Formats: sequence, C-alpha cells, structure tokens
Amino acid sequence: MRGNSGLLLDVLLLLFFTSVFTSVVAESELTEADAKFIRQRQLLSYDDCDRGARVDVDASLVFPNKRLRSAYIALQAWKRAILSDPFSITSDWVGSRVCDYTGVFCSDSLHDSNVTVVSGIDINSGDIAGYLPEELGLLEDLALFHINSNRFCGTVPNTFEGMKLLYELDLSNNRFVGKFPEVVLRLPSLRFLDLRFNEFEGRVPKQLFHKNLDAIFINNNRFSFQIPDNLGASPVSVLVIAGNKFQGCFPATLGNMSETLVQVIFSNSGIRSCIPESIGKLKELTVLDVSNNQLMGPLPESIRGMTNLEQLNLAHNMLSGKIPEFICSLPSLKNFTFSNNFFDDESSECLKVPTFNDQRNCFKERPVQRSQKQCKMFYSHPMDCNRFGCLPFFSPPPLPPPPPPPPPPSPSPPPPLVYSPPPPPPYIYSSPPPPSPMVYSSPPPPPYVYSSPPPPPYVYSSPPPPPYVYSSPPPPATIHSSPPPPVSWWHQQPSPPHPEPWWHQQPSPPHPVPWWRHQSSPPHPVPWWRHQSSPPYPKYSPPPLPSV
Repeated sequence: MRGNSGLLLDVLLLLFFTSVFTSVVAESELTEADAKFIRQRQLLSYDDCDRGARVDVDASLVFPNKRLRSAYIALQAWKRAILSDPFSITSDWVGSRVCDYTGVFCSDSLHDSNVTVVSGIDINSGDIAGYLPEELGLLEDLALFHINSNRFCGTVPNTFEGMKLLYELDLSNNRFVGKFPEVVLRLPSLRFLDLRFNEFEGRVPKQLFHKNLDAIFINNNRFSFQIPDNLGASPVSVLVIAGNKFQGCFPATLGNMSETLVQVIFSNSGIRSCIPESIGKLKELTVLDVSNNQLMGPLPESIRGMTNLEQLNLAHNMLSGKIPEFICSLPSLKNFTFSNNFFDDESSECLKVPTFNDQRNCFKERPVQRSQKQCKMFYSHPMDCNRFGCLPFFSPPPLPPPPPPPPPPSPSPPPPLVYSPPPPPPYIYSSPPPPSPMVYSSPPPPPYVYSSPPPPPYVYSSPPPPPYVYSSPPPPATIHSSPPPPVSWWHQQPSPPHPEPWWHQQPSPPHPVPWWRHQSSPPHPVPWWRHQSSPPYPKYSPPPLPSV
C-alpha cells in the first residue's frame, strides 16, 4: 500500500513540473508585435573608455544629421555629469532638438551651409556644479565655449583637441584643478583664453606664448614658474598673469610686443628686478599694472614715449629716485598710483593727474609719508640693477632678405636688317583707366580689452537673437588679498588699509533677465574689443601691515 502511495506521489509531482515548464515556455515565445517593440527599443551607444560613462541614444530619436546626433550624445553626457543646477538651465536638455536647449546655439556648418551644427555653448553665471565629460570632444564644430562663474571642477578633457574651430574658451571663475590644460595648445583656431580664478597649478608651458592668441588671462591661479624669456614672442593685445607665484625678472622681451600689446597686468606675481628700458617700446599700451612685486631702482627714461598710457600702477614695490615730470605729463594718463615705494621727489605735474596716490614714500612736503629714518636707511644701500642677472632686451632676429630676382632672359640675336617704308603714325587709343581693384580686407584679429563691460551681440545664422551679453566673470566670493610683505626695517610703521587690486573692485554686472529664457542663437564674434574704453581705475591704498 505504501509503495502504491509513493508511486502516486511521484506521478503527481511529475505532472506539476511538466505543467509549470509548459507555461514558462509558452510565455517566453515572442509574438511579431513583441519582436517589433524590442527592435524599436534597441539602443545605440557611445562608450567613454576613460571615465566609464555611457550615453544611450534611443533609435526612435530622429536627428537632421550626424553632427547633431553627436552633439546630443555630448550634451546628454554633460547633463549626467552635472551635480547641481540651481537655475534649472539644463532642465530642457531633453530630446533630439539640441538647438533648442538652453545655452546651446546652432548655425550653418562652415563646410556645408545645408548642415546645421552646434557652434556655441554659453552657460555663464549659472552656478552649476559638475565636471566636463570626455564626450564634449564630440562637439567638433564648436566656436565658442563659455562657462564662467560656475562650480565646475576636475580637469579639462584631452578630447577637447577635437574642437578645431574653437575660437573662445572661457573657463574662468570655476574650481578646475591640476596642471595647465595643455590641450589648449592643440586648438588651432583659439584666440581668446580665459583660465583666471581657478586652482590650476605648476608651470605654464612656454609654447603658450608662441600661440597665435589675442588675449591670455591666467591670473589668480596657483601657477609657479620662472617667467619665460619668450614671453615677448606672444602676439596678444591683453596679457594678465597677476596673482600667481612666478619668479624672475621683469621680462625685457616685452618690448617686442610693441605692435600689439594694449594692456598688461603683472601685479602680485613675484617679479624681482628693475624695470627695463625696453618698457618704453610699448607705444600702444594703455594699462600697465606691476604693483605688489619687488621692483627696485629708478623709473626708466623711456616711459616718456608711452603716450597712450592711461593707467599706471607701481604701488607696493621698492622703487626709488624721482618721479619725472614727463611721466605725469603723459597726454593720456588718468590714473597714476605709486604709493608704498621710496620715491623722494615728484614733479608738481603729478598733482594734476585726475587720480593719483603718492602715500608712503619719502616726499618731504607731502602727507602720509614714510619716516625719515626709514628713508635714510633705505638710501644708505646703493641700488645696482645688474645684480639681478636679468637678460638684456633683444629684438627678434630680422627676416631673411628676399631672394634676388631671376636674371633677365638672354637676348636673342637681332633679325637681319630689312628696309621697309616708315609706317604711318600710329593711332593712339587712350582707354579709360582701369577701375581700382576691389580689395577685401578681412576684419582685424580680435584684441581683447581687459574690462568687464559686456560686448555687443554675437550673431549666428538663426532667427534674430536678443543681444548676447558677454560679461567678464566676477571674482569668486572668496577675497584673494595679496599677503603683506615681510616685516622689515622699512615696514615699521602701520600702513593705511589696502583694498584689492582694481580689477577685483569692479562690481559684478547686474543680473539681467536670465538670458536662457530667450531661446536664440549666439552671435559670431563682432570685434567689440577695439572700441571699448579701459575699466575705471579706483583709488588704490595699501593694506595694513602687522605691527612689530
């Protein structure tokens, strides 16, 4: 009986498992509708080997061309890399219509006017936190990349070298770290480079100053290196290297930039030397700020030729001697700050400069000066500019002479003399002079002015956009004040308060109605920088020094 019961139980278990298996197999069979649905869901993807990200592109999305599809991949990868977006700038980065994304601008391709491409990205002042993914290198048609005044961190991907058309790169006022992003040296079209107010560190490559740039802003980072002797080879119109830890002499080769340089800011850069005579070659210079360094000796005579100079800041150095009348009489000079030095004589013309500061020098008849003891002790040590071992100024090698013209062809032997009657006088037809040939002059290369005013509109080939305002980034909330000089015998009296350098004092531009609410295309750069005046130059006073 027990054997029959066991057999019956085995049969029942067999029937149960058979029915379950049959049910599973039946459910696993695909209908044609199921197969079609799965085909629609098939994903095409871009693998990022370096950072492990993966962007999936739904095959149901339709793109006008392959470049916009690549742009979709890049922007979706970037959106995933964003950790905080308080103004929801990227909230509409959804779907295949990438040209409608906030801060993304499209135009016709340079190679084919029938192909639309992403040519500009501008999310300035968005307070966005995140990093730059490798996929951004897919934006090969990008001409403008502006992300200043955000909280992006990390490094700049090497894939940026695919942006062969990139003209303006503004990464300022973020939290980028690491060495100088050498990928920018491999961008053939780059003219404007702004890396200021980040945490980049180490050496700045000498190749930067051989690159065909028009503006270099690398101030307020952690760069530390010897100022290269090829700095004067740069064709820039604006050079700002302030607020780093450089070493070495005032670069005499700066005189080689006389045709292009308009503004130079070297303040708080660790320069230790005299000011070379070659500075006077900079005839086009409007702004020169070398404050908060260790410059010594007298002012060079050659400054009298700098007739376009508007703002001259020599404060917080150890310069000495007389302030010559010709400096204070420069026709364009509006602001002259030479406080906290050891000058002992100044012309009455200096009192006529609209804005000037001569405090904490050795002038006998002026208020707020150094003590007689400090001045006497300073002048008891003679100054020799040769002791710094600075390289003298040298001009670039002259161009080789043109090759001599080819010799004229050897004359052929004259034909035999044949008598013929004289010809009738020729009929002279005086044709009208040919019209002057049309000369197409391309716009001058864009020299940037170190100023905060917004530029005129950028125009790309889309419906008329509202004016695009490009504002220089405000400095970070953290105040970067230069450290006080070491307490020495000449710093035994308290100094009046010392505000931040003038370029830190410009108020942040007023926040307009967020530009991303107006969906429009960006503007192709119109040369605005040649027509802008220099920024206001506020009064400059020294910082308090620790009491001894």
